[in-house]
Amino acid sequence: MTQLDVEDLSHPYGSKVVLTTYPNSSGVNPVTLQWGASEPQRRGPVIVARTGKGVKTRNAIGAHGGSYSVYNALAIAGGDLPPDFRPDFTNTEPTFNFKPQPAWASADKIVAMDPFGHIVTSAFQQQLQQGHDIRPTIAITRATMRVAEIAEAVKEKRLPVDGEIVISELGDVRVTKVAVEPVWYLPGVAKRFNIKESHLRRALFEHMGGSYPELITRPDLKVFLPPIGGLTVYIFGPPDRVSDPSCKLALRVHDECNGSDVFQSDICTCRPYLAFGIQEAIREAQQGGSGLCIYFRKEGRALGEVVKYLVYNARKRGGDTADKYFQRTENVAGVRDMRFQALMPDILHWLGIVKIDKMLSMSNMKYDAIVDSGIPIIERIPIPDEMIPVDSRVEIDAKINAGYFTTGTVRTTEELAEVAGRGWEQWEDVAH
Repeated sequence: MTQLDVEDLSHPYGSKVVLTTYPNSSGVNPVTLQWGASEPQRRGPVIVARTGKGVKTRNAIGAHGGSYSVYNALAIAGGDLPPDFRPDFTNTEPTFNFKPQPAWASADKIVAMDPFGHIVTSAFQQQLQQGHDIRPTIAITRATMRVAEIAEAVKEKRLPVDGEIVISELGDVRVTKVAVEPVWYLPGVAKRFNIKESHLRRALFEHMGGSYPELITRPDLKVFLPPIGGLTVYIFGPPDRVSDPSCKLALRVHDECNGSDVFQSDICTCRPYLAFGIQEAIREAQQGGSGLCIYFRKEGRALGEVVKYLVYNARKRGGDTADKYFQRTENVAGVRDMRFQALMPDILHWLGIVKIDKMLSMSNMKYDAIVDSGIPIIERIPIPDEMIPVDSRVEIDAKINAGYFTTGTVRTTEELAEVAGRGWEQWEDVAH
């Protein structure tokens, strides 16, 4: 057999498999979607569903859920979820109604998320009643969080219990959380990277294994929901202060590092800097300003943990010195960093941020992306030296030498060769 049996393909969808569509295919009539329109109804909803009439009326490529869309497909294949399931969104509305911002109506300022993604059930009632499958790509909730370093700061009286933000002696903190799934406006994404839209579409198609042929066959569809991780905003203090220029704002933009953030590996500064960023965000909020921590799912500089661990092995077995830090990554991945911060400022514009008083980051890529997008940064604050784990000096000194912001020492290339990490002597299971 060179192809699947029709019976296998038909359950539970029918015998006809639509591999791709074309703009002039019979019956194709996408729901109008005008990116950059100021009003939700003028802009139109983002529709990617392929079931029912969706295959001909959808106006975007991809699937909801980001990287979790694969699990959704697996649940359907396994019979745990009906393919035509529609969520019941009763009582799921945001816990805070963010004021619409000018950037929501800009096809240039926001290209990597749907600015109306949190209000689809109210903004697109008409289309929902017509039977279209429209789903939120932003959710806003409230929570109480407890972080060990924050609890320690409260215990040591470095952060007070104010009853509004820090609400207990145990270090419990109130927070507003905003989860965002990626929604890419392809012409805008291409413009950010200074490439042609056609080149972007071809690269995405080829190097994602040909998974989305309509990137090639449907140039009329300008929106793509990529199967990647999104971001979460943690807001300390009243959310309406975030867009208030009279309130000071402290911001930590943090890219995921599971090994450090969760399991506290000491080979990098990620967990310490995250904890410091949260602490300073809380401190600013307690002083009448606003504090933000934005957490992006870009594990291992968007290279992934497999590549990260391969690099770790190459570093530790090849002599873990700061002068070779970036070279080890380039040998395995081909580049130093694949986070490409050009899309990162979108969430800042969605929130209505007009200035950042304290940027809790040493990254020149993040700084440049934010400033180039039109948001000034008043002060940059590096991680305190006493919070840097000994084994992570290799990472941080290499980054500072490469241009990361610091108020401390910048080591020369010769000095970097003397900065060495912990060896793996007697750790290895096999000899190399």
